[in-house]
Amino acid sequence: MSDEQFRSTEIDALMQELSPDQPGHPVDTLAHEGDGVDVTPVAPTRARKKGSAFTEWFVVIAVAISAALLVRSFVLQQFAVSGHSMDTTLHDGDRVLVNKLSYRMHDPNRGDVVVLKTIEGAGERDLIKRVVALPGETVEYRSCVLYVDGRELIEPYLDPEIVRPNACGQDQSPLVVPAEFVFVLGDNRAGSKDSRDLGSISYDDLIGRAFVVIWPMSDWTWL
Repeated sequence: MSDEQFRSTEIDALMQELSPDQPGHPVDTLAHEGDGVDVTPVAPTRARKKGSAFTEWFVVIAVAISAALLVRSFVLQQFAVSGHSMDTTLHDGDRVLVNKLSYRMHDPNRGDVVVLKTIEGAGERDLIKRVVALPGETVEYRSCVLYVDGRELIEPYLDPEIVRPNACGQDQSPLVVPAEFVFVLGDNRAGSKDSRDLGSISYDDLIGRAFVVIWPMSDWTWL
């Protein structure tokens, strides 16, 4: 036998040994072990996707509602003006935004328009008035003129067609405002039930400071 024929015979034998058709061959063994096994990744079912989306929206809505309630309770709240005690700064039916954090950060200031808690004898659920005198000051209202510590207070927010002689409400004899109290009046002095009837108002009865009219748009203004 020639060298060339011998090499050909060896190659044929080697190929036969490597053939996967031979029982026990590693390739054949792996193929049998993998028979019937689907290794393709299983896609999430439609039901799982729907459930996941529902949970996500539920969490989003719950967070949004919680945030809105927290803002309403501690930061901002909308109030509707009822009545004419603040004419013409505010009108019946106006809606204002009230900053409920104001008086947790600083004391009330003269000129602030404030929303008060329900006060016995006021006859209104929520009162909207203006701060005109601060703790320790002596306030007096006489003949349509407001005096603080003996000096006339200039009030540019009053409408001269509303507050005029013989149409400016009852007087107030000199009164010292106690600590942590304010004296409030309505801008419509003849049509307002305020500190002249209710006395000085405690800081604890101040819900917050009204700072802007948001509705109707024709009445929009900063306060």
